[in-house]
Amino acid sequence: MNQDLMDRKRELEQRRDELSSRLQRIRMDYGRGLERDLEEQALQLENAEVLHEISRVTAEELATIEGAIRRIEEAMGRQKSAAKS
Repeated sequence: MNQDLMDRKRELEQRRDELSSRLQRIRMDYGRGLERDLEEQALQLENAEVLHEISRVTAEELATIEGAIRRIEEAMGRQKSAAKS
């Protein structure tokens, strides 16, 4: 069971890293500001709504994954304590 937990934790950590990277890229995109060209600005503003929703969903999933990792670590800690007893 401990190996299963370790494997699942690794998978979740990899997904967490992917999501963190995605959020960082979205924030960088926001940080660039608007282009000078009005047509380009219009496209950027349309895309901003989509990016905002992607950012929200990504942050939500990230929080869920971090909670799952924490629970796995707690379970693994309990297993270690029980094995020492």
